[in-house]
Amino acid sequence: MNSEPIWGQSAQAFQQFFGEHWAKTLQSFQQIDPKAPGTVPPVQFEPGKLQALQQEYVREATALWAAGMKAPVPKDKRFSAAPWEHNPLAAFSAASYALNAKVLTGMADAVQADEKTRQRIRFAVEQWVAAMAPSNFLALNPDAQQKAIETRGESIAKGVQNLLHDIQQGHVSMTDESVFEVGKNVATTEGAVVYENEYFQLIEYKPLTAKVHERPFLMVPPCINKYYILDLQPDNSLIRYAVSEGHRTFVVSWRNPDATMGDRTWDNYIEDAILRAIAVVQEIAGAPKINALGFCVGGTMLATGLAVLAARGEHPVASATFLTTLIDFQDTGILDLFIDENFVKYREMQMGQGGLMAGQDLASTFSFLRPNDLVWNYVVGNYLKGETPPAFDLLYWNSDCTNLPGPWYAWYLRNFYLENNMVQPGRVTVCGEQIDLRKLKLPVYVYGSREDHIVPITASYASTQVLPGPKRFVMGASGHIAGVINPPAKKKRSHWIREDGALPPTHAQWLEGAQEQPGSWWEDWAGWLKGQAGKQIAAPKRYGQGTKYKERMPAPGSYVLQKA
Repeated sequence: MNSEPIWGQSAQAFQQFFGEHWAKTLQSFQQIDPKAPGTVPPVQFEPGKLQALQQEYVREATALWAAGMKAPVPKDKRFSAAPWEHNPLAAFSAASYALNAKVLTGMADAVQADEKTRQRIRFAVEQWVAAMAPSNFLALNPDAQQKAIETRGESIAKGVQNLLHDIQQGHVSMTDESVFEVGKNVATTEGAVVYENEYFQLIEYKPLTAKVHERPFLMVPPCINKYYILDLQPDNSLIRYAVSEGHRTFVVSWRNPDATMGDRTWDNYIEDAILRAIAVVQEIAGAPKINALGFCVGGTMLATGLAVLAARGEHPVASATFLTTLIDFQDTGILDLFIDENFVKYREMQMGQGGLMAGQDLASTFSFLRPNDLVWNYVVGNYLKGETPPAFDLLYWNSDCTNLPGPWYAWYLRNFYLENNMVQPGRVTVCGEQIDLRKLKLPVYVYGSREDHIVPITASYASTQVLPGPKRFVMGASGHIAGVINPPAKKKRSHWIREDGALPPTHAQWLEGAQEQPGSWWEDWAGWLKGQAGKQIAAPKRYGQGTKYKERMPAPGSYVLQKA
């Protein structure tokens, strides 16, 4: 983006400027007609909004031009380092960029189109604006230039080394990955693999209490990530917390699919993983019923599995916890920008009958939902300044990506994200059974994160309106991961509950009667789960049960070590 203001131009010139710069970007959000490749719909603006935007731009650009080399640095963390303020040219460049970015974003909002198209254009604009920030270029970044001078060029040499390293590993380093090793300093809660098939390994954890609750507890993490998000460090491990609360705890550790699993379907994962895991936990513990937890898409799969079992007249799960889970896909937030009939058809043709959705492609997609924080921040630090990012267990996990079988992925997109079939009784068939959530009468605990950009808080709350049994809803602060992984001992963030237990039709109505509570939601959940777990019995002395389900290898097992 040119750092000089483009002020004083006509509305027609504005429109031409926008159209020329965005034609290619818009194509990434269109399924182009093969007979007319390279075409995009013409961009039209609401005249009133465009005129107001032009006038505001001319006014602000005139003031910026008058200030010249005395222009203040925008309040933006990308330009917060002292060299930006002490370098008048850099300050003017940053201020010009901020003004141009504001105008382009405003123009995206002024496009005459339906809401989804306008949001797609805005997203594309925001991606380009984020990429063109002067902080991303050594020639325009005084902070990186000063470091190069102070280190006599060593920072530049180190930056080149970092760049070559990241090219070799296939992704931008968000943390010092050399510090972490799965099973050594992440995923360290003591346990053993007691069962495996081609889809998952089942880990049972060693009790930390003399007695455990009679109902065992099964955790189902998302299969689009490694399970150890639930077991990062001892002091922020939800798994260890559950064990310390006296639950005989089991966790599904998903296999990282390779080409041999490229034909696996959603039905395969429900029948041979979700339902199988439930049955094995029952057998090992000798329990007629268990408690279960699903996180993110793991929760969607758990809900699907429970609906299949209910259709068969089986109810082996006494209670379910759903953490940042989509069950009703009516509101999918920013991800809705990517989903339409043409996109889903394309994925179905590409991999619906076989193939893999590459884990790195998924990881990149999620990173670019927050490009300044999860992409360009590391480009500047790693390559322009030659820095090694600090060690952070959550970001190490975030970079440890997993593949998905193509048929699984394509089916999931169509039936849930596009058509929202699970909440429509009898609309979708899984494992030969028609899904009807009205048959799920079990108690559920539903948690949503207030700033979640993957599962919007309204979408988490929507589960309370489609699950018919007794329900408790809790909202936590922060986002999709940080909101969930929030141990009580750290006394961070807060959560919201309603003492009256009311669950009105919308989240906004629920929030009107909710009270903010300091600290983690874990303790509230632990109290609820205790009420579902039954009496206490002597903790088992060994893993598994008999010779059929015996210790195969220590936790974290081998599947979690597989790379995409």
